[in-house]
Amino acid sequence: MLLGKFEDYLDQPQRELFARLNSPAQIQAFLDETLYSAEDANRCPVRVLQERVAHCLDGALFAAAALRRIGYPPLIIDMLPDPGQDDDHVLAIYRREGFWGAVAKSNFVGLRFREAIYRSLRELVLSYFEDFYNVNGEKTLQSYTRPLNLERYDRVGWMWRDEGVDIIEQRLGKLKRIELVSQAMVSHFVMVDKLSYKAGMLGVNEAGLYQPRR
Repeated sequence: MLLGKFEDYLDQPQRELFARLNSPAQIQAFLDETLYSAEDANRCPVRVLQERVAHCLDGALFAAAALRRIGYPPLIIDMLPDPGQDDDHVLAIYRREGFWGAVAKSNFVGLRFREAIYRSLRELVLSYFEDFYNVNGEKTLQSYTRPLNLERYDRVGWMWRDEGVDIIEQRLGKLKRIELVSQAMVSHFVMVDKLSYKAGMLGVNEAGLYQPRR
């Protein structure tokens, strides 16, 4: 019923396109063909499909809606740096045969799709560590949140209302952080090497790059 209401906001070609996204990999391919948004504003999944523009939160919620259509619960997690050091990054996560994978929209090449091969969410999140760096080349991933089930936000129409996405963004900011690394570890981090930095920036929208405050 809820997906039917979502599709009421789409025209026939858009419904047909959404119906063709029958696997996590196909959902990722759609997001990879979508322009990266540098705007400080959120788009609900309906608008992502209509306008083909998204940043990481928009993309994660679109992926969660698409995963929901093929039988997965709509789950997201947020990966976090220290405040002021870098952007956070939101993933839509799915579990197949007991193993976790992810679908994501990112301005960085290495922060997108993951196959469902990870035994825990910690393993999944750590797979992003080396690719999670800022424009200064500093590795910045330090923590993540527990999964947020978007079914709880169906009442605010997050799949077709931008205001619903805003509410989810506010909730993400209040979730408890699960630490990945200690400050002693951070003190020994090395900078990303030049080749990896260049590869990760392939096709980047420079207007959407976070500028560290320190």
